[in-house]
Amino acid sequence: MKSISALVALAAIISVPVHAQGAIGTVQRGKYVCELPGDASGSAGIAQPNLNFTIKSASRYSTAKGRGAYLRRGDILTFTSGPRQGESFVIISPNFVRLLEDGKAGKLRCVRSSH
Repeated sequence: MKSISALVALAAIISVPVHAQGAIGTVQRGKYVCELPGDASGSAGIAQPNLNFTIKSASRYSTAKGRGAYLRRGDILTFTSGPRQGESFVIISPNFVRLLEDGKAGKLRCVRSSH
């Protein structure tokens, strides 16, 4: 009897983090242009073209360095393979993401381009 209750407790503990991550979803297709914030004396943003990426399909992305897969869980986009593997972004809006740094939105921002 103890082993059954232990298994139930373990299953509950394991399932909480998965549920807390949010539902699986997709990201708007298109090219995302990335930049760092500028300053008051110059441009509003400093282009980072080497960090741009394109969402190709419901789970694929590409960069100038190659292709890979991504996973969206709730408002978090994570590149799971390819040249950007391991990077995660918080989705601010359907066309705007920010690189996660230490678990929060960082300075790098990427906006879906209309071109």
